[in-house]
Amino acid sequence: MVMITNRQKDILKEIVEEYIKTAKPVSSNHICRKLKCSSATIRNEMVYLEELKLLEKNHFASGRIPSEEGYRYYVENLMEPKNMTGEDMLKLQTIFHNQSLDLNDTIRRSIEIISEITNYTAVVLGSKSCQNRLKKVEIVPLEDNNILSMVITDKGIVQHKNLYLSDNIMPEDVKKTVDLINKLLVGTPINEISEKLEYEVKPIISQYVSQHEILYNTFYEAFNEITNKAQDVHFEGKNNFLKQPEFSNIEKVKEILNKFEDINSISDMEEEDSGINIYIGSDNELSDDVSVIKTHYNYNGQQGTIAIIGPKRMEYGRVVSLLDYIKNNIGG
Repeated sequence: MVMITNRQKDILKEIVEEYIKTAKPVSSNHICRKLKCSSATIRNEMVYLEELKLLEKNHFASGRIPSEEGYRYYVENLMEPKNMTGEDMLKLQTIFHNQSLDLNDTIRRSIEIISEITNYTAVVLGSKSCQNRLKKVEIVPLEDNNILSMVITDKGIVQHKNLYLSDNIMPEDVKKTVDLINKLLVGTPINEISEKLEYEVKPIISQYVSQHEILYNTFYEAFNEITNKAQDVHFEGKNNFLKQPEFSNIEKVKEILNKFEDINSISDMEEEDSGINIYIGSDNELSDDVSVIKTHYNYNGQQGTIAIIGPKRMEYGRVVSLLDYIKNNIGG
């Protein structure tokens, strides 16, 4: 770990926090006023911190900005969780005290508030498909040979898909197929459904259903699609990047938003079951220009991840306090 003096720590902390607040390079004069040191001393210290790669020069203005290593040092050694404002706490308490909301709704409403008050992007990732087991399949007849299929998991995720059936498919055959699937596959992890359909349902479906090939293929394709969507994902404030001055380049924003489509880039970042994890710049798979703060929740068997995504110039202390509050109040 980089070893720096207490004064150098104070200078780095002031530069990081001032830059987070203003998005403008921090001058030595500003540090002089804050720390009551001579300008020569401050300039020398800033040069040294730059040599350690904790600070960077801004080429468009005088002053320094934190480097990725500078942010990392700040988060690991200097950051203090920021006390929540009474207003922020009240907004979240209103949600947690609302007995009519289930856990999923509580978490979604919470990240909506976090996104709104921080101007960052918030995402909640529910249980992955391997953590969801089939509870049941239901069908609802619609008009013009269409049916609505519903796959319900033990974690409460419901996936809908409209299926079209040709004229020669009898309603009782559809019911037999669904009954067979429910009889043989209930309790199966969602990501194993396709394999079980192939090896356990397909060999015997012909004994019960006349148009078995058409129905089997229809449900097989539907399950394949549902399996790929089985991780419940909800975003808030995707376009908040446009509000950050460092993301004035629309192409850069588009690139980051496209990365959101690959949920694995967020969910695969290693996380501890307890605690809050911070990924700065190159630590995450989204972009070197962003930071991700995420935490894992597990309440009564329902589990998932909440992640806050913003520029490297994030209010780390504030976001950590907000996530910590949510984590401690889930289910309460």
